[in-house]
Amino acid sequence: MGEPVVNPKPLAGRTALVTGAGRGLGLAIADSLADAGATVYGSSRDLDTAEKIAKRYRTVPVILDARSGESVRAGVAAALEHAGRIDLLVNNAGVNVPKRAVDLTEADWDTVLDTNLKGVFLLTTELARHWIATGTRAAVVNVASQAGVVAIEERAAYGASKAGLIHLTKVLALEWAGAGIRVNAVAPTFVRTDLTASTLERPEWAADLLSRIPIGRFGEPEDIAGAVAFLLGGSASLITGQTLVIDGGYTIH
Repeated sequence: MGEPVVNPKPLAGRTALVTGAGRGLGLAIADSLADAGATVYGSSRDLDTAEKIAKRYRTVPVILDARSGESVRAGVAAALEHAGRIDLLVNNAGVNVPKRAVDLTEADWDTVLDTNLKGVFLLTTELARHWIATGTRAAVVNVASQAGVVAIEERAAYGASKAGLIHLTKVLALEWAGAGIRVNAVAPTFVRTDLTASTLERPEWAADLLSRIPIGRFGEPEDIAGAVAFLLGGSASLITGQTLVIDGGYTIH
């Protein structure tokens, strides 16, 4: 028997929108999708970053603040006008305010939940209305977190937002399966990005967190990007409503 044929461009002909694609995990995901053949549109809340993303992927800037329904509608309309079709979505943009629960302010809570949960709901449903109306078969990957699966210190708001996102993934997958729309999530461990720098640069706590990961290292953006590309592609065509935990074994305990 010959060697199995591997398609080097499994996402060729697909068009993806990746939120928060300007740096860190979002940038790695966007690069991974582009390498797999997809046309990539990356969004940012500021024009300068959006323009840099557009230049990198030879598309157009998408300015989008997912916390605002008006901004979501405008950003999606602009992307669709240029692309003609978007059939892949990665909800990556997220924030964290790492504080003990008793120190969290109402504003802290709203910032985290509005970005990580409400924003995903607004953007995904906006695109889903278009997909359902046009009969587009699409795939979504939400970037959740192991903090949505197990309790982690200083993650009350963040963990609540990601636990909600994991459940939202299931509900949307259930409601939209008949329309040919798959919705999945990934739940990474601590990944070395700007978002986690304030945590991983604290030596004692970083050492404690690392001791909880059986594989013995923190994640790198590329560890997550490949999983996202897989879940968006045809090899995952029977997978929906699932959360792939990418944690080096953290949640085994």
